[in-house]
Amino acid sequence: MSDEADRVVDLYDRHAASWDHDRRRDLVIERAWLDRLLALVRPGGALLDLGCATGEPIARYLMQAGHAVTGIDSSPAMIAICRQRFPASEWHVADMRMLDLRRTFDGIVAWDSFFHLGRGDQRRMFPLFDRHAAPGAMLLFTSGPSDGVAIGDYKGESLHHASLDPQQYRALLTENHFEVERHIAEDPDSGGHTVWLCRKTIP
Repeated sequence: MSDEADRVVDLYDRHAASWDHDRRRDLVIERAWLDRLLALVRPGGALLDLGCATGEPIARYLMQAGHAVTGIDSSPAMIAICRQRFPASEWHVADMRMLDLRRTFDGIVAWDSFFHLGRGDQRRMFPLFDRHAAPGAMLLFTSGPSDGVAIGDYKGESLHHASLDPQQYRALLTENHFEVERHIAEDPDSGGHTVWLCRKTIP
């Protein structure tokens, strides 16, 4: 694991309770994109939440829509909150970059998680998306708007973000059997997020 990724995981793990307190629950930023995903996923389909944090608000929203959610996060403290909050659901402490659940899902969500990875690790994630996506599955993830690294801040500590160029993402998606259904860079209706909604093509 890279030093940059190590620092992100450690930061979130140490501040899990504070992050859970600070995290908005109203879904003003995410709801439109989650609804687009849900409209394209089969009813009751299994969903994979990569970087699920404490399960609030995204995993809860997906479960309330009638889907079984499997949550993955590198922070043991975050997953402990998930297990306490939603004991009937499946939660794993795992590094998304090395994930191999040996099953596929009808939808994969990586909202505000994938973009913490280094650019090389991001490239290597696309075969993993492919491996965990059933034919026709939907993939929803956020990235930066252009190639580069941005350092944010949480609790006075630096927080790493990175992005590839949009054309690199499109090429990686195509190579790994996804087609872009919708993409908006710096979406003004979603707090300036750059969002990708993609479908796994059927071989």
